[in-house]
Amino acid sequence: MNERFIKNEQYNLIKRQVDLIKDSYKKNTDPSVIMAVRELAIAQILELFPHAAKEQVEMLDLSRWKTDAELDKYVQELTRCIIPFPKLTEQEVKKMFPKAKKLKVPDLSTGDFEKMTYLSWTDISTNKKFIIYDLNEKLMGIECKYSILNKDNICSFCNRFGKVAFISTITKAKKSNNPDYYKAIGNYICLDSAECNRRITSVDYLTAFLKESIRKHA
Repeated sequence: MNERFIKNEQYNLIKRQVDLIKDSYKKNTDPSVIMAVRELAIAQILELFPHAAKEQVEMLDLSRWKTDAELDKYVQELTRCIIPFPKLTEQEVKKMFPKAKKLKVPDLSTGDFEKMTYLSWTDISTNKKFIIYDLNEKLMGIECKYSILNKDNICSFCNRFGKVAFISTITKAKKSNNPDYYKAIGNYICLDSAECNRRITSVDYLTAFLKESIRKHA
């Protein structure tokens, strides 16, 4: 069964659970501890797919794989089931950012779209960061101000520690009694969006950030 049903961030979480199992082999000799780690990993993986078909559940079930080599093969075989990020044309990207008149669109023929939760690039000439994400089955784009930080911090998207930049965007929120009202939101995200896509295991903050940026009313 080669149906694509796994999102990139779900695949990353599966890999993380497999790494925890492999790590338990190295650190613990107590079989009960290893069994507990395996059972928790299996439960967390299956929780990601509450509506999975029987064949998909069987594919996700790693209980029969014991060795590092078998677990590595399990992870590798799941790559065939990853849902790729939608392919976009330069014109489609430009339509998402109508206010960016001189938008520099990246080379859309490159990049690992097979393992991508969100598409992002930086225009260093304007210090702008552009992010595209599939929000509720509709591709949405937001434009952010962008500044590199000298100190490492935790990325809001992937929740991992490393080199980050601070991004901020003006929301669409308005107040009827104050036409000049505006609201800016921002946070730290990975400097390298490709690395962030390899590490992200949840889209909770990413979706919240996009929803807040396009919300019409304060």
